[in-house]
Amino acid sequence: MYADTGLATALRAGALTADAVALEARKAAQTEDEPAPATSSALATGQPSATVTFLHEWKLNHLPPDTRPLPSVTPYDQLLRRRASGGDHREGEAQ
Repeated sequence: MYADTGLATALRAGALTADAVALEARKAAQTEDEPAPATSSALATGQPSATVTFLHEWKLNHLPPDTRPLPSVTPYDQLLRRRASGGDHREGEAQ
């Protein structure tokens, strides 16, 4: 029952992904007991009656902040400088 509601809502909004259908089905299941007050007025104005939130967007908005430091490329820069200056290159070895 909720899958049908989720599919119909996602199609009306133009979201053609499984994530959108799953999210809309969950929203329909959660609001089963609540009345939908904006349904008739939204249909009368020609506006879609529901908004679709994509699951990956929802997940990104609910992630904790990333406090890790940015990675450093300093060791790689040192290797490149050593290679460019001729260090560690022995005669007769392939580069």
